[in-house]
Amino acid sequence: MLDRLRATFVLLLFVPLLAWTAEIEVVAPQLTLGDEGYVLSADFRFELNPRLEEAVSRGVVLYFVTEFELTRDRWYWLDEKVASRTQTHRLSYHALTRQYRLSTGGLHQSFDSLAAALQVLARVRNWLVIDKPDKSDKSDKAGRTIAPGEGYNAAVRLYLDISQLPRPFQISALGNKEWTLASDWKRWPASQLPPASSGEAK
Repeated sequence: MLDRLRATFVLLLFVPLLAWTAEIEVVAPQLTLGDEGYVLSADFRFELNPRLEEAVSRGVVLYFVTEFELTRDRWYWLDEKVASRTQTHRLSYHALTRQYRLSTGGLHQSFDSLAAALQVLARVRNWLVIDKPDKSDKSDKAGRTIAPGEGYNAAVRLYLDISQLPRPFQISALGNKEWTLASDWKRWPASQLPPASSGEAK
C-alpha cells in the first residue's frame, strides 16, 4: 500500500513536468561576427501536430516568432540587456497554387510540401542580430559596447504566436495544448565576442 502511494505521488509530480515540456528544441546556437555585425545561426527541432497541420491546410496563417537577446552580467543588479531582436515568419497555404508559403517581412518562399517549408523555418542562418556601430555616431554609448572577455550571455527561442491568429482561433487556442508550440530560452555564454559597439536592436 505504501509503495502504491509513493508511486502515485511521484506520478503526480511528474505529469505536470511533462505538460510543460518544451515542444521545440533549440540546437547548436552560435553567435559570430559578420561584415555588418553579429549574426546568429541555430537549428530548431519540432513538428506540427495534426491540429496545426489541419489549420494551415484550411487557410489559417501561423505566425512563428524567433527572439534573440544578449545580456551582460552585473553582480550588483539584474543582468543588463545589451541587445535584442525579433523575427516573425508567416506560414500559410494557398489552395489555388497548392503550395505552402513562408514569409518574412517582404521576402516570400514557396514550397510544394509542408515538410519543405518547416525545414527552412527550422534553420536560422546568418541572421543579423546586433548591428555594427555607425562611424558617424559620436554619442556616448557607455555600457553598450561589446568588450572582449566580459560576461555576456546570449539567448534565443522560437514560439508559435497565438496572439496573431484570427480572433476565433485565439479564443479556442487559450489553454489548449494543441495550439501550444514553443521552445524554452536557450542560453549560452558569449564572453569571447570580438569588440563591436551595439545598441538595442528594434
